[in-house]
Amino acid sequence: MIALGLALAALVGIALGLLGGGGSILTVPIFVYVLGYDPKQAIAMSLAVVGVVSLFGVAGHWRAGNVNLRVALSFGAVAMVGTFLGARLATLVSGTFQLVLFATVMLAAAVFMFRSPSPTAAQSPQAAPMRLWLIIIEGLAVGVLTGLVGVGGGFLIVPALVILGKVPIKEAVGTSLLVIAMKSAAGFLGYLGQIEVPWAFMALFTSVAIVGILAGSYIARFIPSAALKRGFAIFLAVMGTWILYQNYDVLFNS
Repeated sequence: MIALGLALAALVGIALGLLGGGGSILTVPIFVYVLGYDPKQAIAMSLAVVGVVSLFGVAGHWRAGNVNLRVALSFGAVAMVGTFLGARLATLVSGTFQLVLFATVMLAAAVFMFRSPSPTAAQSPQAAPMRLWLIIIEGLAVGVLTGLVGVGGGFLIVPALVILGKVPIKEAVGTSLLVIAMKSAAGFLGYLGQIEVPWAFMALFTSVAIVGILAGSYIARFIPSAALKRGFAIFLAVMGTWILYQNYDVLFNS
């Protein structure tokens, strides 16, 4: 199972490199259902893995000029506060509740990705001017969700930056990775003291995922974004449904 888990770690990195998000949505189920970790452990470890891996993804986007530092710092600072609060709120709910919420987020993300407009439409010059208060609310909401269920929120951050911040799509993807790294660090710190962290294995998993994000960033040049979005949305729908099914007995027979 460890070998399979490490192979899937590369998939986590590839997803981040291709889409600028989705790493946590893969990492939590891998830690829980493939490697057998407790849900709270899995969520905390996911935050650490995705945070570090995202930083490596930022490097490539930075060199390409696709990171808006001003937007990342303003959005990310608010999101970090929300993530830390979400991690602390996690002490008040069960691991099963966190997984069910996680699955619900996956299904919602699948619907959003199926229905979201094309990048060119999102970047239309008729888009509304940047609304700082909306970005702050979005940052807090995504941050709390990150802390509670370990979702980095790239699938929420990218459209928020494009639509609310008028950031070009490629720049939004690079900026999203930096915001994810910032939020993940805050969330992981919020979990320290709540769970036992297997540092050695987490470092190994992260190393493999870093190789994956480098590969994903390269592969992304050759795959149409529309095809990526459809495939990822289908995967989210299947995984979200499966996690809800796995927790059906606990939910309705407790």
